Amino acid sequence: MLRLEHISKIYPTGEVLKDINWEVKPGERVGLVGVNGAGKSTQLKIIAGETEPTTGEIIRPSSLHIAYLTQEFEVDPTRTVREEFWTVFTEANQVHQALHHIQHQMQTADPDTLDPLIHKLDRLQRQFEALDGYGLEARIEKILPEMGFDSEDGDRLVSAFSGGWQMRMSLGKILLQAPDLLLLDEPTNHLDLETIEWLETYLKGLTTPMVIVSHDRAFLDRLCTKIVETERGISTTYLGNYSAYLQQKAELQTAQLSAYEQQQKAIEKQQAYIDRFRASATRSTQAKSREKQLEKVERIEAPTGSLRTLKFHFPEAPRSGREVIIVKDLVKTYGDQILFLGANLLLERGDRIAILGPNGAGKSTLLHLLMGMESPDDGSIQLGAHNVIPGYFEQNQAEALDLSKTVLETIHDEVPDWKNEEVRTLLGRFLFSGDTVFKTVAALSGGEKARLALAKMLLRPVNLLILDEPTNHLDIPAKEMLEEALQNYDGSVVIVSHDRYFIGQVANKIVEIRDGELKVYPGDYAYYLEKLAQEKAQVRQAQLAAEKVAKEAAKRAKQQTQKKQAKAKS
Repeated sequence: MLRLEHISKIYPTGEVLKDINWEVKPGERVGLVGVNGAGKSTQLKIIAGETEPTTGEIIRPSSLHIAYLTQEFEVDPTRTVREEFWTVFTEANQVHQALHHIQHQMQTADPDTLDPLIHKLDRLQRQFEALDGYGLEARIEKILPEMGFDSEDGDRLVSAFSGGWQMRMSLGKILLQAPDLLLLDEPTNHLDLETIEWLETYLKGLTTPMVIVSHDRAFLDRLCTKIVETERGISTTYLGNYSAYLQQKAELQTAQLSAYEQQQKAIEKQQAYIDRFRASATRSTQAKSREKQLEKVERIEAPTGSLRTLKFHFPEAPRSGREVIIVKDLVKTYGDQILFLGANLLLERGDRIAILGPNGAGKSTLLHLLMGMESPDDGSIQLGAHNVIPGYFEQNQAEALDLSKTVLETIHDEVPDWKNEEVRTLLGRFLFSGDTVFKTVAALSGGEKARLALAKMLLRPVNLLILDEPTNHLDIPAKEMLEEALQNYDGSVVIVSHDRYFIGQVANKIVEIRDGELKVYPGDYAYYLEKLAQEKAQVRQAQLAAEKVAKEAAKRAKQQTQKKQAKAKS
């Protein structure tokens, strides 16, 4: 269907892609993975024709229709949902709008102007039919419920919907174009868990082949049939989902490391012989011959697993008391919206809690209440009485950095008594080395800002970490290192995150915001999913039982009515 052959891309700042070779076959869902800056989005743009490769070519049928869902959803907040879907069909949409305009004019037209309007209406209707306008209208009405909208939603403004629903609009617009290949760039960004799961299910039901760039490992695991990794500008293809890719890569690295070490030993042995007999009267010819042979040897590179990546641990802090956070009868409202109504929670030392709930449920508000940034309307929320030292990483922490400061200044200003070497050592652990420490914060990427914000968190020992979406903008290796650091952290943690894989690796308790309460599941994410499935099954059983009782009651009532009617007749 589509094949990339020997693709390279060189920007003025350097070479991003060196030798990219992979393909998409009918029915495949390909996941592109790699660290931030590896060139994943660049590959999507090359496939979409938005960027030209420096060398290499894209082999594809000329008729192949490619649709591209970018990280920014392209919707107009002033349109209705139905109008937004109509924009896909440019010419038919113009005629469609003109028809509505004429029909509106005809309602107030006088007899003198009505006749030409009727002629114009007839011409537009014929043009609309020629463009299969009524067929397109039917397709729009069909896509609305597929994306989760009802008929009334079609007349509501785009601005009335959340980012997750606007993503559904963007996806629906793309699917209306009937693409042969779908490109998705970070489609789960800023979506709540419920919407992510809906998107997974929907995409899995499509037969359209797709290429997905995502740092959401659970999403890649559930959807992808093939993983293409880009490292050092070179692509490697692995069959299967994300878990299969991890296993295959580990096996390849083990084999490559063994081959690399064997070759290094052989090279060292040859080099030792050359160095020893280069000046020998009897063996210099052999030494020179071996030296020429050694120069021709194709060197095996060290496994890519040895690439420098984020390494850190949280500093040790004084031990807190057993009770770390106590929430009693919490009430919090915004206008008519009730977030918490009599909510209770106890966080104990060593708990790593993930707070779950849909967007708008009050997750970030709960963290603000914990930090004293907001006050409850009723009830209480407080830190434990004995030695609790909190540290807070807010969702927009990276954006809160001073853009005018350099990376070095950002850390140095927090710890003015530190020597430059100490600051640079800390920054080196977060992949800021060489001249990069002199870059201004304004010049950093989203991922670099997130790493810098995390580095600031290491400057003060705390025994309670409160983290609001800490993995936003982090690539997969950085997420893995944060997971390892949290697993080894001996304090307590409260996390808000939409990253299911991250939650599964870190949390030992789940707290779901539901109906104004904090429902505690005393286990990890897998335990939570198991209990949730059991609850849904129980609800369904109760519904079936209620339906059965209602049917039996209706049957008895019918029988009694029939008896009464028969008795009356007799």
